[in-house]
Amino acid sequence: MPSFDFDLFVIGGGSGGVRSARVAASLGKKVGIAEEYRYGGTCVIRGCVPKKLFVYASQYSEHFEDAAGFGWTVGESSFDWNKLIEAKDKEIARLEGLYRKGLDNAKAEIFDTRAELLDAHTIKLLKTGQTVTAETIVIATGGRPNLHAALPGHELCISSNEAFHLKELPKSILIAGGGYIAVEFANIFHGLGVETTLIYRGAEILSRFDQDLRKGLHEAMEEKGIRILCHDIIENVEKAEGRLSVRTKNDKLLAVDTVMLALGRTPNTENLGLEAAGVAINEQGAIIVDEYSRTSVPNIFALGDVTDRVQLTPVAIHEAMCFIETVYKDNPTRPDHELIPTAVFSQPEIGTVGLTEEDAAKRYPELEVYRAQFRPMKATLSGRAEKMIMKLIVNAADRKVIGAHILGHDAGEMAQLLGITLKAGCTKDDFDRTMAVHPTAAEELVTMYSPSYRIRNGERV
Repeated sequence: MPSFDFDLFVIGGGSGGVRSARVAASLGKKVGIAEEYRYGGTCVIRGCVPKKLFVYASQYSEHFEDAAGFGWTVGESSFDWNKLIEAKDKEIARLEGLYRKGLDNAKAEIFDTRAELLDAHTIKLLKTGQTVTAETIVIATGGRPNLHAALPGHELCISSNEAFHLKELPKSILIAGGGYIAVEFANIFHGLGVETTLIYRGAEILSRFDQDLRKGLHEAMEEKGIRILCHDIIENVEKAEGRLSVRTKNDKLLAVDTVMLALGRTPNTENLGLEAAGVAINEQGAIIVDEYSRTSVPNIFALGDVTDRVQLTPVAIHEAMCFIETVYKDNPTRPDHELIPTAVFSQPEIGTVGLTEEDAAKRYPELEVYRAQFRPMKATLSGRAEKMIMKLIVNAADRKVIGAHILGHDAGEMAQLLGITLKAGCTKDDFDRTMAVHPTAAEELVTMYSPSYRIRNGERV
């Protein structure tokens, strides 16, 4: 039997990489892990965690306005961007420390360096030039924003990475993209007082979400004052009189302080030595894996965004735990990518799990659709016009709830609980038998007794 320096070596210190390294080490395996930037990965360092902190910050302008309807007199308010950045950086540093502490406590060996494969069992640590060997290797290097290099003037633009470190808050911003990153940042910047425009090539924002929620959020964002340009794209960006001049395909000329590109993400697979090790990638540069996250090389696995399966932090963590079960607990376990609850931290939020109405109509011959749109209680005194939407998609044949979609405050929190419900295979009858918690917005989920409409063979009836 060959002798290796490590039982497991992990390349990438994000959520999937850290989880697989920490748990394997806690099982008594000799584990090494290398990260070239900061431990915590996209989510903790430059993704969902700092973004959610920014979301909270951006909501206070509306909270101050709403307070008047409840009898409060709020004095003059002001916002300090640099204080937010300082507080955010302090929290991210704390979280990174916890990631490192978890690895250290489990006795994993931590390397602060880029790592590349020399062959199927050998890793080069670039900072020192050291080479180490491992019986099993996990690649969890994640992804990065697509810089859209074909766009003239792309070097003048920022991505979500830079948005967390701007030296000052711009007075105006143009955000390109219609996915959740673009939509969330449009709401963040607008809430912080930035004149915000969103430009998207499609007919409607958030292409993979239920149409009712997409339209409802679009209307709410425009009502707040966010300008949304659909069926359009940026054609070039130039400097002009201290600002940026942007020309679009529809011949619009926009002058803004900052342009942010949120046009998808690219797997981090360049210069990892994948070819030398025999690891296959697809046309988009993502590592190809089987149903157990194993690559084309039997002892090398890949987890998370680098595989471009589902780009969500909890999915990477789940894939890591399945890897542990498969390799170290003699319990082959496939990651389950069905019925993943997800949220868009827009304002208002979207929370969703399961099939959209459009996708369900293609899969099932008959559907019952339960839909409620209403003004939440908080808005009755604040005077805010924002509406909530709740929607359940039910397979008429067996009454199973196959999709649940919410637009409104705390939609993400509700989606987490609905994820358990749909995963358990609950039927509409189970919802109907459940007592409502009153007064809450969520009670609508269990008080919609009659279908709003039915869909038969793709047609509403």
